[in-house]
Amino acid sequence: MIERDHKLSLTRQAALLGISRGSVYYQPRPVSDADLALMRRIDELHLDYPFAGSRMLVGLLRQDGHEVGRLHVSTLMKQMGIEAIYRRPNTSKPAPGHKIYPYLLRKLAVTRPNQVWAMDITYIPMARGFVYLAAVVDWFTRKVLAWRVSITLEAEFCIEALKEAMARYGKPGIMNTDQGSQFTGIEFIKVLKDAKIVISMDGKGAWRDNVFVERLWRTIKYEEVYLHAYATVTEARAAIGRYLQFYNGRRPHSSLGGQTPDQAYLNPQQPIPAAA
Repeated sequence: MIERDHKLSLTRQAALLGISRGSVYYQPRPVSDADLALMRRIDELHLDYPFAGSRMLVGLLRQDGHEVGRLHVSTLMKQMGIEAIYRRPNTSKPAPGHKIYPYLLRKLAVTRPNQVWAMDITYIPMARGFVYLAAVVDWFTRKVLAWRVSITLEAEFCIEALKEAMARYGKPGIMNTDQGSQFTGIEFIKVLKDAKIVISMDGKGAWRDNVFVERLWRTIKYEEVYLHAYATVTEARAAIGRYLQFYNGRRPHSSLGGQTPDQAYLNPQQPIPAAA
């Protein structure tokens, strides 16, 4: 799809195709079929038991017949961009120049669209390989405001999704993310600060802090991703796009009184309870 000799710059070609600029320069390293199968199963277990770290996952995988060591599982988890999510002391240090912001949503009543947005990244398995999905979500309505698929965990595709959401829907009062390097990096933070958006970040490993996005990932995977084996990145992007149109426009949510996210966004009613 990308033509390096085209008169359009690589950056412009990537933007027109809806892919991250980093993906253009990325040279993929093959992942064995055995590791891809393990990663798929780890992803499923992570959705069912989000508190499970590498030690517990090893035990669960061995119950399935996978003979695997903890170091290997830990390495695959890092490659997938996942970790056990539970409340624990934050002893990690941010990368140089990466400031960690406090979590601002505890006991905050979310009463309208665009009051709070959240953003996160998840791992998407394919038939032979995997990609990453980033999404911007409105907390009040659960509406997916923008999304991007990428073959790398570079920050660029997150920034592109954020800018698209802002171009289409304005800006939120608060943006909540986790402490991943994509969201603590200078470029991502600059977009928020330039727009005068208040920044909130989850506690390290605290699943409740971004619970609505975690529920979105579970819904997407069980209702779309796990039912298919995408052959290519293009196929994965198209299928996820179709599902998200259904999710926003046709799928009723009990928490929204049977409305779809699109309906709730245009006709807000009941406030979302404050986060615990």
